[in-house]
Amino acid sequence: MEKLIEKFNKSIKPNLKKELEKDNISQVPAVEKVVISAGIGDFKEDDKMVQKIVNEISRIAGQRARINKSRKAVSAFKLRIGQPVGVTVTLRRETMFDFIDRLINVALPRVRDFRGLPLSGFDKNGNYSLGIKDYAIFPEIKYEDITQSFGFQINIKTTADNDKDALALLKALGFPFEKK
Repeated sequence: MEKLIEKFNKSIKPNLKKELEKDNISQVPAVEKVVISAGIGDFKEDDKMVQKIVNEISRIAGQRARINKSRKAVSAFKLRIGQPVGVTVTLRRETMFDFIDRLINVALPRVRDFRGLPLSGFDKNGNYSLGIKDYAIFPEIKYEDITQSFGFQINIKTTADNDKDALALLKALGFPFEKK
């Protein structure tokens, strides 16, 4: 089976050049990075749960996740300086394409009542954001180990200037968008 990065360079990129009517192959949009982030929420006091979230996100991404700590104390949220507030991992190059491939071909088909990705996830700059409500859709996660379910956010940053080009890129990569 051909890897997505090889398929992108061999066939998807030249086809996008024709489809988007670009003069140069360098003008064709590409995926720059994928950022996966999860909020800690009510688990900021529970070190075991924070470590479990870090481990699960790391297992899903295939790369070690980083804990984001608060820079300010907010009394309304019972938040102190230095407490964990989120987990982030940034994927680039081959790891990014492997993650996108697993997301499209394995994880999204496992979502219950899946009708396609919403088109409202695009910002006006050619980037796409997607929220996953349950992390258990990924095959790396064992159902027996799940004690508390959590969701996370996937942000896909592209080199596209507008949403139309980014949509064409993501459709060419195989993202299943909703039909109107």
